[in-house]
Amino acid sequence: MRYFFLSVVALLGLVAAAQPPLKIHPTPHELTYTGAGWHDLTAPLEVKAEVADKRRINKRQTKVPLQRGGYYLRITGGEAFIVGYDEEGRLNGLETLRQITQNGRACDMEIRDWPDVPFRGVVEGFYGTPWTHQARLDQFEFYHRHKLNVYLYGPKDDPYHSTPLWRQPYPAKEAAQLRELVEKAKACGVNFYWAIHPGQDFRWTEADRDSLLWKFEAMYDLGVRSFAVFFDDIWGEGTKAENQAGLLNYINEHFIHQKPDVAPLIMCPTEYNRAWVNEQKGYLRTLGETLAEDIEIMWTGNTVVHCIDRESMEWVNERIRRKAYIWWNFPVTDYCRDHLMLGPAYGNGKDIAPMMSGFVSNPMEHAEASKIALYGIAEYTWNMEAFEPYTEWWDALKELMPNHTTALSTFARYAQDAGPNGHRFRRDECETEAAFFADKTNKLTLADTLLYTAQYCRELRASVEELLACDENPQLLRELRPWLLQARLLADYGLTVCALGQELTDREECDRVDYFLTYYQAARALKRQMFDLENSDVRHPLQPGIKVGEKWLLPTLDATLASVVRCYNSDSYLDDLDADINIRPFTLKSDVPQLASQPVAAKGNNVEVRPALEVVKWPAGASLTIECLNTVTLQGLDFNFERCGIASKLTLEVRHGATWQPVSLLHYKADDPVVHTGGELGGMQADALRLTNTSGQELEIKLNRFAFTTR
Repeated sequence: MRYFFLSVVALLGLVAAAQPPLKIHPTPHELTYTGAGWHDLTAPLEVKAEVADKRRINKRQTKVPLQRGGYYLRITGGEAFIVGYDEEGRLNGLETLRQITQNGRACDMEIRDWPDVPFRGVVEGFYGTPWTHQARLDQFEFYHRHKLNVYLYGPKDDPYHSTPLWRQPYPAKEAAQLRELVEKAKACGVNFYWAIHPGQDFRWTEADRDSLLWKFEAMYDLGVRSFAVFFDDIWGEGTKAENQAGLLNYINEHFIHQKPDVAPLIMCPTEYNRAWVNEQKGYLRTLGETLAEDIEIMWTGNTVVHCIDRESMEWVNERIRRKAYIWWNFPVTDYCRDHLMLGPAYGNGKDIAPMMSGFVSNPMEHAEASKIALYGIAEYTWNMEAFEPYTEWWDALKELMPNHTTALSTFARYAQDAGPNGHRFRRDECETEAAFFADKTNKLTLADTLLYTAQYCRELRASVEELLACDENPQLLRELRPWLLQARLLADYGLTVCALGQELTDREECDRVDYFLTYYQAARALKRQMFDLENSDVRHPLQPGIKVGEKWLLPTLDATLASVVRCYNSDSYLDDLDADINIRPFTLKSDVPQLASQPVAAKGNNVEVRPALEVVKWPAGASLTIECLNTVTLQGLDFNFERCGIASKLTLEVRHGATWQPVSLLHYKADDPVVHTGGELGGMQADALRLTNTSGQELEIKLNRFAFTTR
């Protein structure tokens, strides 16, 4: 039995304060006040923290919840007793005590507490720019404060985790950083899982099997004690359930079970969501029947990006014959990098805790901003019944920016939705305002609409200016800066539209046509600035644009401007102004459902379709078409669908006027997936480009890149 005697100053490093304590988070399951009230701590609080000894049960230990991470905490006078079911529980109890007494006050109380989900945390599994080393170290401290106990390392752009270098050891610098991460995670009570993603080029030979085991041994030598194998987003031989189960069972027997200090193995299947399941193929059922019972199977829900409910859990658990380990693709934005997901973590069922073995969130590449959602996820997975997403959302904002919480919340309400996307996953954005404007019983006049909209825009602009000028949480502000700059332009555009509308309503009293035209031209100029900012160097790497308020405020402003301009045009004035001032130089259309919502980014003479990071099923005869607002002169085009030899299965055509003209496609090398065009493309004029699957069969591809340049 281990005791720790700590003073309040030593444990907390904080001075006394007169206010009540901050909220305990995550919310405890059972809390009972046993004293008269809160009192200042005038002397050091003696703390005894122990792990329950199952061989000797004392009075305090009988109150310990009998499950992983559970603890019992009692504060009586000048003493605090903590008994954890395990070491994790002891750490959880100490964290709760820190929160209770962090303002120098205490109250006699008893707490019995435990997590609803045994394994809770984060999977760094997104495509794009991986987190920095320092960001990961900081994340582990955040996880400790919020009782998250899992971190899965699996960034898609780490070549030593995936193709092409998963067989190779990490270089010395990266290896040293991984060792430091493992040690930091352990100190914070976090299980550091290292994941490998070998399926894209795994040869299914004894040599490759041994290479994988060797890599695990190398990671074990760096201190890793938890391992995962990912088979997501691949095709070919690697997608066969019997192959995967055979390999994992071998690893389980010859590596996991041979090391008593290693956690159970986790795998991410190829059919990791319901929409991709082929019941006739029987992939999931094969895993359920043949995969060792102690290997965890990950699951994202009914689609790649989806909330989890009871019916979904029952469906998958029956097939895999175990509790699914949830991989929730929120707040990740690798499929909508021009957006931020700063909203609350709502939408998952509150009655599904007993049906899952773990729950991890796939975050944004913006590590600090991701903490807003992760705060809520920590609360949800600990105590689902008590979880209130909007309350926890506010608390998260307050933790990140305690001196500018209101400003951050105002901005964040316009940066919550993913926008149109191939996964069709949408979030609320300014839901109160949107509902107010949509309520027909309000019978808003144009003057009312202008009044309320101008108020919202003034609030947004003031909040943005406050955030841009403050020095609190510089890392968060660095991540948010492109969107803050865009939000300022959006607010200015909104105020200009409202002024434009006011000019229209006032013109009968005073002839102010010149002012109307001035505001109209100002609105056009602001739209051009918003477009230019989206395509400027202020963007983060790989970011295709900068979208803010796209779900409610921007469409509302555009609709208001269009209505006002149509009224102006219908009057007796000679001007015929354009009611649509949006700048859309290129528009994508497709009868491939997974590509239909992919945005097109344009910067200078370079035009690129945003990558679709899942495996895309491209039906025979289906096309992807890019229409140009104005005729362009083409200079070059190439694309990468991560499939060698695919050039012969596709047909590229360029349209100028009414005629479609084919353009030859080729690979420079047989083992190179990049497809190039023939020399005839250079100098061709085009108002549309079309790429069609002419193979006569469905193709499975990954849209890694589709780009062209103009003169």
